[in-house]
Amino acid sequence: MITTMEISRNTDLDQAIDRTVRYLLSIQHDEGYWWGELESNVTITSEHLFLTHILGIGTSEEWRKIANYLRQQQREDGTWAIYYDGPGDLSTTVEAYTALKMVGTDSEEPFMKKARDFILSKGGVEEARIFTKIWLAMLGEWPWEGIPILPPEIVLFPRWFPFNIYEFSSWARGTIVPLTIIQAFRPVFPIPAWARIPELFKDGPERVDLSLPRKDSTWGSIFLQIDRVLRIYDKISINPLRRLAIKMAEQWILARQEADGSWGGIQPPWVYSLIALKCLGYTIDHPVMKKGIAGFYGPKGFGIEEGDTFRLQSCISPGWDTGLAMIGLLDAGLPGDHPALVKAGEWLIHNQIFSGGDWQVKCKARPGGWAFEFENANYPDTDDTAVVMIAIMRTDLDGDKKQQALQRGLEWLLAMQSSNGGWGAFDVDNCKAFLREIPFADFGEMIDPPSVDVTAHIVELLGKMGYRRGWRPLDRALDYLRREQEEDGAWYGRWGVNTIYGTGCVLPALEAIEEDMRAPYIRKAVEWLLSRQNEDGGWGERIESYRDPSWRGRGPSTASQTGWALLALIAAGERESKAVRRGVEYLIQTQREDGSWDEPYFTGTGFPLDFMINYHLYRNYFPLMALGRYRQGLHHVTGYIFGSM
Repeated sequence: MITTMEISRNTDLDQAIDRTVRYLLSIQHDEGYWWGELESNVTITSEHLFLTHILGIGTSEEWRKIANYLRQQQREDGTWAIYYDGPGDLSTTVEAYTALKMVGTDSEEPFMKKARDFILSKGGVEEARIFTKIWLAMLGEWPWEGIPILPPEIVLFPRWFPFNIYEFSSWARGTIVPLTIIQAFRPVFPIPAWARIPELFKDGPERVDLSLPRKDSTWGSIFLQIDRVLRIYDKISINPLRRLAIKMAEQWILARQEADGSWGGIQPPWVYSLIALKCLGYTIDHPVMKKGIAGFYGPKGFGIEEGDTFRLQSCISPGWDTGLAMIGLLDAGLPGDHPALVKAGEWLIHNQIFSGGDWQVKCKARPGGWAFEFENANYPDTDDTAVVMIAIMRTDLDGDKKQQALQRGLEWLLAMQSSNGGWGAFDVDNCKAFLREIPFADFGEMIDPPSVDVTAHIVELLGKMGYRRGWRPLDRALDYLRREQEEDGAWYGRWGVNTIYGTGCVLPALEAIEEDMRAPYIRKAVEWLLSRQNEDGGWGERIESYRDPSWRGRGPSTASQTGWALLALIAAGERESKAVRRGVEYLIQTQREDGSWDEPYFTGTGFPLDFMINYHLYRNYFPLMALGRYRQGLHHVTGYIFGSM
């Protein structure tokens, strides 16, 4: 085993860091940002094919490339999954099968038969999630009567009413509003007879059970009763209130289109908004529609054409990637005045958001945050803002512009703190859990309550800005983090998998505010992390840990999760421990020649278990942060002086 003194005299660590620094510098875009692929699952691409059919803009060439991609992603057992190495997913497989059939794939092909057998073994289309059934209803393959009622009148509910669109998360309300229009019209854009999918129904399309799934809760029962009442209301043929609601929903949608043509910077509200506008009579040559369609393509579009395939990302992450890449490079020893960092910092400052958005319904602060995407002025988020501000703080930029950016960002973040002391991603006090029980909500998360990881990033920022215990916003946040620590010592990860991410966010935050890292609750977290190290020296955690506690902190080692664990342990004073040395060795030994790491596993989270993400740059900048901070400690302990880049 290499000791701390030996590793400090060894060139392996320096070479590993230098390789990753060179790699990241080589992939920086000319404008100054970093941007890696945000990989999810094939439903996003299947639904893009459905969308082009509905809008009448599908081309045989694009569809052929989509089919190639879908076939490439199908597993040996005929299924498609939500994440790498995950179980076959019924709804994902139904959508991919339908898309392939629409392209002209013979349903008797062996790979189609395998998919069909899996679908039927899981109960057929009848058991698919509501969102899949909505798409199938628009294609004429599922009865609209089997979709929960979602009336456009909800946009008329006042903001003080317990059930109004602003009590949903930003992503949910951006999806729900256009869906209310779609459901009011119940459009059908039939697919050819040869592309229809009666074979996917367990009991045949003519005998399908249209009753909604029951939720085992009081609110679930209440909402089912409300759905029955709404079905009666929905049959009123002359309804001036409905016309007013549709008009208001239309205006709500039009007011929220982003500069790049998207809605909310994510796929669901974007595609449903385009379909809703088509229902309202907007043609594809209307400026709003043209802009919306164009946003999928081009150098900053969500589409990726690679070889003979085409796929669509659910979202893009240049703001997030740029902030984290900068922190990694700074941790590696790149000086704050390095041209690459200055250029990136100037790009970030230029993209600070000073316009209003939905978050102002509950927060009256001046704008000043940053978004995840290139264009998402309506929905800046607190997590990106904290990370971007940490990166900007450490970079040598124009003094006045830098100070103004940091002041406005801090003002916005402090105003976005929720009443329990934590921070949600996009809204203040977005916590009404009963909304999860509406019949429509069988996929994803409907609310955006405070989370440990987001709060920890903001606490880390506050610590780096010089704030300490005794300052009320920080005290409230620290109390929240203490309450959220789980019995085994770990913290839950909302936006990353899972407890390794949560714990990996919290411990560096506590170090930044100069918390006593010998405190019993911190040592408990350290012991938990140490107990989860794998034999190969790395750390990993399977996505199943969100459901099965036996997987908490356990799974095949990955570069990003090893980086998170090392960042936590180094922050907690474990730099010279055997566990940290072994983790560093794991990263050095698994690094590729070009300075990157291979990571097929999905370690990012959209909705736990429902929608998982593989950020293609996580595997690089988090290990770089860990190796860089480890080397900084060697400089302090042994007098090791690392070379300038």
